[in-house]
Parts: sequence; structure tokens; C-alpha cells
Amino acid sequence: MSQSDATTRPTSSDTDVVKVAVIGRDGRMGREAVTAIEATQGLRLVGAYGSHDELGELGGADVAVELTVPQASPGNVAHCVERGIHVVVGTTGWDDARLGVLREQLAVAPPATSGAGVGVLIAPNFAIGALLMMSFAARAAPFFESVEVIELHHPAKVDAPSGTAARTAAMIAEARSAAGTTPAPDATTDDPGGARGARVSGIPVHSVRLRGLTAHQQVLLGNTGEMLTLRHDSFERTSFMPGVIAAVRAVADHPGVTVGLEHYLGIA
Repeated sequence: MSQSDATTRPTSSDTDVVKVAVIGRDGRMGREAVTAIEATQGLRLVGAYGSHDELGELGGADVAVELTVPQASPGNVAHCVERGIHVVVGTTGWDDARLGVLREQLAVAPPATSGAGVGVLIAPNFAIGALLMMSFAARAAPFFESVEVIELHHPAKVDAPSGTAARTAAMIAEARSAAGTTPAPDATTDDPGGARGARVSGIPVHSVRLRGLTAHQQVLLGNTGEMLTLRHDSFERTSFMPGVIAAVRAVADHPGVTVGLEHYLGIA
């Protein structure tokens, strides 16, 4: 579907249909999103855009699903916000600095077509199981002396650690801080190669890039004499689509910036 194409078959009256554009149609997630939106009653795909397409008015979309790369994502999201279009973002790389700029953009953005403020969801992961795993990890973390995160992805992934791992580490760190948990023991003093992994919000995070994988993560929590392992596996990108659809339907009800689909679903 080119940028000028639009799905013409309505699934219900125009007032009931959410018009959706996909930015990043040529990626694996983008292709899955296009298919899922076209198959979902109450949603209408009005545009699908590749990296070289002009976004323009995005086919009159109510909601844009942004699934590109970290370098392009802020500009794409700003383009939508400036036009009063809600955005569901599945691209990683949204650190505190980028989120701060986005909040400033939203403060001066025109209202959405509904008259309410524009909503932007930054979703490190759309898989319902992954969201539950992250929530369980945060709940469990204060009860264990040690905690580490291992994320495993396909070798075509351009960033490390994954957005899901970074979000998980931040949730774990926040929960441990609120509970007054002491830092995890670690006697390492010599690690020139970084074998102990990155520190994300103070939590060790290890990234694996291996052919044959899709998207996987485990959280290891340890006390003397015991270990709890929480693991989630996405074997196909179709596992993310129920979350994408739920986000598209809910984003208009949440003006401003929301980080994490779990807040829409009552998991947080």
C-alpha cells in the first residue's frame, strides 16, 4: 500500500471507525501492523508509509502507529503531534531527553480531532506476556538480594539493550529504591571487556544477538540458596499485534505522554 492509497471498505459508520496510518510499513513489525489493522473491525487503514515517503497529512488518520528506527522516530512523532494525530510508538531510543522534548511539543500542539489533547504512547513492548513479566519482576525485585536482566534478540536488531530490557531495569530499580533494598552484592573489580554487562538504572543488563531468535527476555532474581527466573518469549511478531490494536483503541483516551502499554491495560 503506497502513501497515497487508503482502504476504502468501511467496517462500520465513519463515526465509529478509528482511522489509522502506519509509519514504517516496510519493516517486519510494520508489515504485521498493516495486516492486523486491516483485519480488525472498527479500524481502517488510511495510509502506510515507507522510509522515503512524504507523510503529509497521513491520510486524515486519527492515530498513527510509528514503527521505524531510533534516528527517525522523534521527527515522525513530532510530525504527527503538530497535526493533532495521536501516536502509538513502538520504536526504541526514547530516553529522558527525547521524552522531555516531546512533552514540550505536546504542550503547544493543536487538539486532536476529538477536541481533547493529543496522546502519545511510548511502548517498549506490545506483547501482553512481556508486560506481565515486567510487572512481576518489579514486584519480586525487593524480595531478592540480586537481580539481573538478560535480553535475547535476532542479529538484525540495531540497538542494545532492548527497550524492554531498559524499561524492565528501570521498573526494578524504582521498586527496589521504594522498598529501601540494599544494592546487589558484586565483588567484580576487573572487567575490561564489559563481561558483567551494561548498568541500566543500576541493574546489570546483558544483550544477546543470535540468529534464529525473535524477542526474548529473562529476569534472574537470587537469594542465598534460591533463584527465581521470569522469562518471556515472542516467537513470532504476531504476538505483538493484540497490544498494538489495544493501544490504537486507547491512545485517544490518554492525552500527553504515557510510557508503557501496561498503564492502558491496568497491569502497572
